[in-house]
Amino acid sequence: MEKFEHGGNIYSKAPHGGKWLDFSANINPLGLAPEVAQVIQENIAGIVHYPDPQAKALNTALSEHYHLPEEQLLLGNGAAELFYLLVHMVRPKRVGIPVPSFGEYQRAAEAVGADIVFSPLQAAAEFAPDIDRFKQEIEHVDCIFIGNPNNPTGKLLTRAQLIEYLPFLEARGIWTVVDESFLDFLPDEEDYTVRDLTGQYKHLLVVRSLTKFYAMPGLRLGFASAHSDLVQRLERGKDVWNVNSLAQAAGVAALGLKVYHKKSREFVQAEKDWLYARLCAVKGLHPIRPSVNFILVNVEETGLSSGELTARMRGQGVLVRDCANYTGLEGRQYIRVAVRSRAENEQMLKALEAVV
Repeated sequence: MEKFEHGGNIYSKAPHGGKWLDFSANINPLGLAPEVAQVIQENIAGIVHYPDPQAKALNTALSEHYHLPEEQLLLGNGAAELFYLLVHMVRPKRVGIPVPSFGEYQRAAEAVGADIVFSPLQAAAEFAPDIDRFKQEIEHVDCIFIGNPNNPTGKLLTRAQLIEYLPFLEARGIWTVVDESFLDFLPDEEDYTVRDLTGQYKHLLVVRSLTKFYAMPGLRLGFASAHSDLVQRLERGKDVWNVNSLAQAAGVAALGLKVYHKKSREFVQAEKDWLYARLCAVKGLHPIRPSVNFILVNVEETGLSSGELTARMRGQGVLVRDCANYTGLEGRQYIRVAVRSRAENEQMLKALEAVV
């Protein structure tokens, strides 16, 4: 389990009995919207009933917000559930994964006994995706996972790049998962998303998370867009009540918060640039320019391993993500930090400067 340990584990005691300052999980720094919290409270009494198995209100809200036909939508108990659902239903033999990337891709593939073909991203190129190289390395797989933006690197593939690549994959019958869990943070996400193309490609699953952008990961809520044939196939493999009633109500409320959407994007776009510049100024740190609300940082020149630095930050009451357990980053010294409020970012930087 240590191989797939994630950030956000705040359940151990923090030093001096205080609360953790958590920079290890990539959650919207504006936090849970008050309107969503109110809706959750208003729906507490409803938990004596089973949730709507068809999630009619949420599917309608998703269809309107993302401009997708309802028959192409599939709900998940978090985005990660949908990775497991796909591999359990289509049973790939060989899975291609560019690395480093989100560990649940690998874990889902291993859960069905698939062989994994890793395509290493190049540190010298700051882990930028290389479609031509990836084509060569994964031509003989039957499933691939693509993070866009990729976690933990933050690197993006444009919509145009993916549109060039998708026919290659579809022609070979390769099940393709494009994980767009962080795209909501981008003001120009339409330049990157391919969620609207699932009606054209029967082997394409585009996954989105509703818990990162709306700061409610404890509720677990995600969805996928896919061809209606694939949606029907995957529906047969999941729990009929996989999305609870509070998550459904919260999702409907969150999707309607246009002001919150705009403020979140504007804040993250400005604050990530400020935090990146400040990290660049810390001796021994080499951050990779971020696209969304997290930053991958090379700490090798500090003279500390990523584990040592992470442990020292814990001593300061600050959690950062030690990236040593990412496939593709073994033996390399990287941490990942989230983008939070200005006051929290300054507190984290102060601790980081003291540790370094």
